[in-house]
Amino acid sequence: MSLINLVIGIPLGWVMWLCYRLVGSYGLAILLFTLISKVILMPLSIIVQKNSIKMIELQPEINAITLQHFGDRDTIADKTMALYKREKYSPALGMVPLIIQIILVLGLINVMYNPMQHLLRVPGDVCAQLVNATAALLGVRELGSGAQLKVMEAICNPAFSDYYMGLELPGVDMAAIMEAAKSMDMDFLGINLAAVPPVVPITLLSLIPLLSCLSTFLLCFVQNRENVLQKEQGFLGQWGVAIFTVAFSTYFTFLVPAGVGLYWIVSNIFAIGTLYLLNMLYPPEKEIDYEALADTKKKLQERKSAQKEALKKLRPYKKKEKEDYRRFLKSKEKKQFVIYSESNGFYKYYAGMIDYILEHSNIVIHYITSDPHDNVFNMEGPKFHAYYIGELRLIPLFMKIDADMVLMTIPELELYHLKRSLVRKDIEYVYMQHGVGSDNLLGRRGCIDHYDTIFNVGPHQTAEDRALEQLYGTKPKRLVKVGYGLIDEMTEAWEKAPKKNSNEKKTVLIAPSWQKDNIMDSCIDQLVEQIRPLDVKLIVRPHPQYLRLYPDRVQAMLRRFEPYVGPDFEIQTDFSSTDTVYNSDLLITDWSNISMEFAFSTLKPVMYINTPMKVLNPEYKRIDIVPIDIWIRSEIGAQLELDQVDQTAETVKMLLADPDRWRDTIRQVKEKTLYNVGHGSEAAGRYVVSRLEPHRKKKT
Repeated sequence: MSLINLVIGIPLGWVMWLCYRLVGSYGLAILLFTLISKVILMPLSIIVQKNSIKMIELQPEINAITLQHFGDRDTIADKTMALYKREKYSPALGMVPLIIQIILVLGLINVMYNPMQHLLRVPGDVCAQLVNATAALLGVRELGSGAQLKVMEAICNPAFSDYYMGLELPGVDMAAIMEAAKSMDMDFLGINLAAVPPVVPITLLSLIPLLSCLSTFLLCFVQNRENVLQKEQGFLGQWGVAIFTVAFSTYFTFLVPAGVGLYWIVSNIFAIGTLYLLNMLYPPEKEIDYEALADTKKKLQERKSAQKEALKKLRPYKKKEKEDYRRFLKSKEKKQFVIYSESNGFYKYYAGMIDYILEHSNIVIHYITSDPHDNVFNMEGPKFHAYYIGELRLIPLFMKIDADMVLMTIPELELYHLKRSLVRKDIEYVYMQHGVGSDNLLGRRGCIDHYDTIFNVGPHQTAEDRALEQLYGTKPKRLVKVGYGLIDEMTEAWEKAPKKNSNEKKTVLIAPSWQKDNIMDSCIDQLVEQIRPLDVKLIVRPHPQYLRLYPDRVQAMLRRFEPYVGPDFEIQTDFSSTDTVYNSDLLITDWSNISMEFAFSTLKPVMYINTPMKVLNPEYKRIDIVPIDIWIRSEIGAQLELDQVDQTAETVKMLLADPDRWRDTIRQVKEKTLYNVGHGSEAAGRYVVSRLEPHRKKKT
C-alpha cells in the first residue's frame, strides 16, 4: 500500500482533508469529496459521451464491414481499425472512467485506513511510531491493514490515556494528537464510517452494503435504458454485467470501512444524474442513424442465424473430419504433394494441373478441403486422397504438415491463422494465382512474402513481385511462368459451345462486383435506361455475394425493373450455368475479375464503369508499375466515368459494331498478358513433377 499511498493516497488525502475542514463532518466530507470528483471529471465524461456516440454512429458501417467479410475475422479487424483511425475514434477511451473510478476507490480506501496521516495531518514517521507503540500496548506483533484506525480507537479509550501521554516521541506534541483524535467524529447518521460492516449479526452498519447493492442495481438499470453504448447490448450483455456488478459491489462493501461504501453509494447516485445531464447536453439521436443501425443489426443477425444453420448442417460431418484429421497425420506414407482448397468452387483452379500430374507421374496427391460436399471425394484412388478438415482443425493441422510441397490459392500465409509447418522447415510452399489481376493493387502488403514459389499467370505479376521484393527487401521467391489454366479451359469450352445465329440479337451482360459503390449501388438504373432502347438483349446478373448480402436492395431492384422483364430483358439470380457469359457479346462491369476471364476466353470486348477502385494495398504506387487492372481497361474495351454514364448507349453500339476487330485486338493482348496460352495447367503440372520427381523431368 506504500506506493498507492504515495501516488494516490496523499493527493486524495489533501482533498479529503480540505473537505473535512470545510464541513467538519467525516460523512459530509465524503459526500463533498464525491461531488468534487464528479465535477472535476465532467470534462472527461463529456469526451467519453461523445466517443460513445461516435462508436454507435459508426456501428452501421462496422456491421456492413462484418457482413461484407463475414467469417474473415482478420479482414474485419483490419478494416474496423482503419475505420477507427479515419474517424479518430478511440475504443480504449471508454475504459478511462472505469480506471479512474478504480484509482479513486483505491485512494479513498487508503485515506479511510490512514485517517491520522490524511485527516489529522500527522507525519508518516510519527504514525509509524504510534502504530508500533499501540501494537506493544495491545500485545500483538502488528495491527494489520487498519492499523491507524486501531491507533485512533486506542487513543480515544480513556483506559489508555496515561500510556499515550507517557510516550516520549522527539518533537511530537502527543497531547495535541490525542485531542485531535478524540475530537474527530467518524459517525454519520449513527453509523461508524471507520468500521467494516459485519456479515453477521445484522446491525445498522448492514445498511451500507444493502444501499450499495440497491444503488448499483439502479445505476445498471438506468444505464441499460439511457447509456448510448449499454442500451445497444443484448439482454445477456446488459444484465450479465449488471448482475456481476451488483454482486461485486455488495461483496466489496463488506470488506472495507463503511466510509468507502458510502462513497460508492453516493457515486452511483451522482453517476445517474450525470448520465441524464450528458444525454440532455449531447443527445445521441442527433448524431446516430438508428434506422440504419437497426437495419444492419437485423441483417447481421440474419447472417449469424444462417451461419448457425450452416454449422448445424456440418455436425453430421464431425466424425468424418475427425477421422480424416487422424488419417492425414497418422499415415505412414511419405507425403510429397499437398493441396489445400477452401471449398468445392476452388477445384477449378487445380483441375488441369491435377489431371496432368496423375497422368504423367506417380505422385500421390493429398487434397485437403474445408467443404464436406466437395466433389473431390468422388475422385478417391491410389494416387488421389481427399480429406475434409474444417477451419478450426485446419490451424493445428497446418502446423503439423510433413510434405515436400504444399500448394494453395490463399494469400497471407503466416500473417494470420494459417502458418508454415513447425514439423518440417524445408517444405516448398507454392502460391497459385487464381486471377489475372495485380498482386500489388489487390494484395495486402506482404501477402505472398512467406511463400517459396509463385505460379504467375503473366509478366505483369512477375514484374510486380520482383519490384516488391526489392522495395521491401524481402527474400526472393521462385517465380514460375505458368499461365492461367482456368482461362484455357474456359476458352476451350467457349470454342466447343454452340454459336448464336448471325441474325440473333446481340446480348449485353451487366455483371458487376460486390464491393462498395459497385454498379448495382451507383448507376444500374441509368445503365438500364440507356441500353433498353437499343436493339439488344440485356441481362443483369448481380454478383452472388451481392445477392446474399443485400437481399433488400435486390428485391427493390426487381420491383423497379419488373415492368421491363421480357424476351429482351432478364435479371439472373441463378449461377448454375455459365451459358450467359459465353453467349453474351458484350460485358459491362466495374472492377470484377470476370472482365479479363470473359475477354480472354471469348475474345469479346468489355465496357468498364469506373466506380471507386478496389485497393487492398494503399502503397501500390510505391513501385513504378501501373497495375493491369487499370491499364487493360482501354486495351480490351472502353471505360466510362460515373459522370459519363449517359454515353453508355453510343459506347455499347461502338463496341458491338466490329466484333472481328475486337477479336484480333484482344487475342494480341491475351498473348502478351498470359504465359503459356492454352497450356497453363500443363506448365503448372510440369513444374510440380520436375520438383517432386526430378528423374521424370525429361520424359514430361
